[in-house]
Amino acid sequence: MYTYQNPVIPGFNPDPSICRRGEDYYLVTSTFEFFPGVPVYHSRNLVNWEILGYCLNRPEQVPLENCRASRGIYAPTIRFHDGIFYMTTTNTNTGKDGRRLGNFIVHTRDIRGPWSDPVYVDQGGIDPSLLFSGGKTWFCSNGGMEGDPRGIYLCEIDPLTGGKTPSRRISQGCGDKCTEAPHLYFFKGWYYLLLAEGGTEYGHMAVIQRSRDIYGPYENCPRNPILSHRKLHRHPIQATGHGDLFEDHRGNWWMVCLGIRILDTQELHNLGRETFLAPVKWEDGWPLAGDEGTIALEMNGPLPEPPKPVNLDIKADFSGKELGLHWNYIRNPDLSRYRLKNGRLFLEGGAEDLSGMNPVFTGVRQQSFCMEALTSLSPDIAPGCRAGITAYYNDCYHYDLALERGKEGLVVAVNRRIHDMEAVTFSTPVPARKGDVELRIGADTHWYYFSYRMDGEAWQDCGKAMTAGLCTEGTGFKTFTGVYIGLFSTRGVAGFGGFTLSYPGI
Repeated sequence: MYTYQNPVIPGFNPDPSICRRGEDYYLVTSTFEFFPGVPVYHSRNLVNWEILGYCLNRPEQVPLENCRASRGIYAPTIRFHDGIFYMTTTNTNTGKDGRRLGNFIVHTRDIRGPWSDPVYVDQGGIDPSLLFSGGKTWFCSNGGMEGDPRGIYLCEIDPLTGGKTPSRRISQGCGDKCTEAPHLYFFKGWYYLLLAEGGTEYGHMAVIQRSRDIYGPYENCPRNPILSHRKLHRHPIQATGHGDLFEDHRGNWWMVCLGIRILDTQELHNLGRETFLAPVKWEDGWPLAGDEGTIALEMNGPLPEPPKPVNLDIKADFSGKELGLHWNYIRNPDLSRYRLKNGRLFLEGGAEDLSGMNPVFTGVRQQSFCMEALTSLSPDIAPGCRAGITAYYNDCYHYDLALERGKEGLVVAVNRRIHDMEAVTFSTPVPARKGDVELRIGADTHWYYFSYRMDGEAWQDCGKAMTAGLCTEGTGFKTFTGVYIGLFSTRGVAGFGGFTLSYPGI
């Protein structure tokens, strides 16, 4: 038994799904309007995860044009069968014909890619999943075709072509709202149907059913929910659910699931839904996750290997030929506007700023409440250009610390966007210097802090903004992603000399 820390993949990494190939484990999570889509993580001990790439890294795989915040790529499932990795997910964005793109499957023999073009599946709903059992491949999701009654629908499918049998409803869930995230498993003569219910908020939970026949009828586990914190109102982890069960290479069972870490004792969170790990025990033919259906920030379990110390810090000097795999964009980016040259990242901003649909932005996930992010920016920007560093939740919720060249010269300014209100809350002229201006955003559980300096002098305070302003619970359109710390430019070219993101105290 080893002690490990949760979450095992912190920051915005919701809806985890996992598969095993030998002694190697691969995990994917949702990405919504961010690009590339569906990161692939690898681990050998289930705690220390390294990002290997993305399933959806070509615009034709993941059309996100005009995608509304928290739409786009929903919950993926990853499975390995007969030498091939399969990933199935939903693109809730609409195509050029105005219809929702829907469920699809991609595959590869090399986990690092490239992955295939999407094969779309003629079955509705979201949260699709695959089961390879008895020489057949089964596909399920939480909906059928338009007009069908709600429930979990199943068909037999060819995952390489999308050809399928007629879909049949096999379950209506266990009685709570928002029945979703169906995952099917075959174990000891039973088909187990793991579901999420209660909505992906504070009432979230994982429930399970079983049947001898894959088409049912399915009986409920008498101990449902098998994972939930819905009654633990002051627990630091909330909204647990959307799980995926798996057996490790030594015969131990586990569940990966999503959860949120709340700000102190407030029911607010800004980091997004994260990936947690819980050991699973079987009793009377039913699984139970964690400690009688609950999980903790520190847990014990029969890990395949001892965990290693975790270092979440990111340091980029922009000396390479491309950005690292942790960097993401908003929707489908025009990559010609992003250039690495001579140890700088040049962003060529267009007319849209961070409150628009297609800003020039690249960022990394914020993975802990307390953090410090630094960048340096050349003051040589054109009139009208505005560029800097941002704590970005989505186009309606972001805090920006920027340089801007106006009629009176160069200024440092803080801009805040909350709901439909946007205002500059700090602005000061910057003396003419040849060196870069350093910009800094810090954060704790209550505030984001902004400051700048020049030539290594003392930091100058630019004010602060409440962390609550970037929390999911306060959004006007029920969005549910998480904060990125990123770099941006609008109406001109800006050259960034480096970027660091560190987490004091971890």
